[in-house]
Amino acid sequence: MKTFGNIYVIAATSVIGGALFGFDISSMSAIISTEPYKCQFNQQGNDPTTGQCQGPDDVVQGGITASMPGGSWLGALISGILSDRLGRKTSIQVGAIIWIIGSILVCASQDIAMLIVGRIVNGLSVGICSAQVPVYISELSPPSKRGRFIGMQQWAITWGIAIMFFICYGSHFIDGQAAFRLPWGLQMIPAILLFFGLTVLPESPRWLAKHDRWEEAQNVLILVHGQGDPRSALVAKEIAEIREVVEFERRNADVSYFELFRPNMINRTHIGVFTQIWSQLTGMNVMMYYISYIFTMAGQGSDLLPSGIQFIINVVMTVPALIWLDRWGRRPTLLVGAFFMCLWLCINAGLFAVYSRRATAADHFDTSAVSMVISGKPATAVIACTYLFVASYAPTWGPVSWTYPAELYPLRVRGKAVALATSANWAFNFALAYFVPPAFANITWQVYVLFAVFCFCMFWHVYFLFPETANKTLEDVAAIFEDSGPGSIKHIGIPAWKTHNDRSIIKLERNLVSSEEKIGVEHSTTEPKV
Repeated sequence: MKTFGNIYVIAATSVIGGALFGFDISSMSAIISTEPYKCQFNQQGNDPTTGQCQGPDDVVQGGITASMPGGSWLGALISGILSDRLGRKTSIQVGAIIWIIGSILVCASQDIAMLIVGRIVNGLSVGICSAQVPVYISELSPPSKRGRFIGMQQWAITWGIAIMFFICYGSHFIDGQAAFRLPWGLQMIPAILLFFGLTVLPESPRWLAKHDRWEEAQNVLILVHGQGDPRSALVAKEIAEIREVVEFERRNADVSYFELFRPNMINRTHIGVFTQIWSQLTGMNVMMYYISYIFTMAGQGSDLLPSGIQFIINVVMTVPALIWLDRWGRRPTLLVGAFFMCLWLCINAGLFAVYSRRATAADHFDTSAVSMVISGKPATAVIACTYLFVASYAPTWGPVSWTYPAELYPLRVRGKAVALATSANWAFNFALAYFVPPAFANITWQVYVLFAVFCFCMFWHVYFLFPETANKTLEDVAAIFEDSGPGSIKHIGIPAWKTHNDRSIIKLERNLVSSEEKIGVEHSTTEPKV
């Protein structure tokens, strides 16, 4: 069977795993306020005044929403073991199969319990794919474009959100249960495409090398990075570095999760974990899950289209990161994103605090999470700041939160380390999905203040402790954390603010090195190690 080595094809196919997460976000956020959904899962019974179905209460709806990220937390943790044993590609295919099973359960759900079980199964799939797709792409991408290709995972998520939202929007004109069962059934299609698409793509060369399949590893690098040229300087450099790393790791015992917490690894473990934690504490996914609540408070609850505009902004504003993320670097992108998200959250907090009133029974809202009412120009400003918040997240923390952890770790621990970092994402996703409805009900506009404080903290955390990784080979990134060089700090390595985005690797990728440089690279591949 023919194997495709075009990195764009590889990335575009594998990031369909990200679209699964996006499909889930919209399939819940666009449906929870619709009448067919409320009547099928009518835990609160009918409103005595209007006679309309009230659906699940705040706590139960939070549990339904949170069941997917709860399953994703477990899926992310086990993905490291699957990936190390079966391969990066095969573990993603396992995730695709699990998603199909979960979608069948969700589509056929008759009550809240069955819906939660189906979403947990879907979560297992999303956890596996969201952890291992970035690892797979990072181990196949050329260094100067790694951010772009891993960032495509976030773009796929935004496309999944937008596509499923408009499917749900069209379906809400259908009478009866088909209004939500049709979108939930269509979720299976991308997983089927992902499974069969991966069959014609190569396995990670670094995973192959780790399992002593050196000839296959070199052939993959020649195919993907060398454009078929066995004498490519970049391929020679990468093979030499991979061989050195694998031989070093061979002298050590097999890795376990405990190794990630040893003194020489704890710093990069904490950076990867907090990259994912902070991406959740921006409040972005909360905005996506419960956007209908926010727009209902602003007087737009009966119309799904304002929410759809937000999802389109998310898709469009991710594109600049795909083009320029590797030129910008990781650190500046994260810092700028944190600053502007903090700004828009503070403005929204002020608008709700000054211009809103508490919702009352006379407003006939079907959930106490819709706890405020704001109207007029302040309501328009809230919607505008919500759009600007999305526009600030989409090209910054959205793609970098997937790109950055996959770059931080040496080969020996990469699969499990990224799985651990991603599990932190899903643990906080679960907690926030469960926490936000009662939080809006109890502390109202102060929810915005809470997330603004998180954005302020993440800005300074990134500045002092997150090093630059753009345009470096994965082996070079690992060397940043070595504490034996001049100017390094014990257990930390080179101080984050002293690391820079060096784009000289592009010369190697394009075979623009001089003959002397090329001889030097080839010599380093044969020189005996002392």
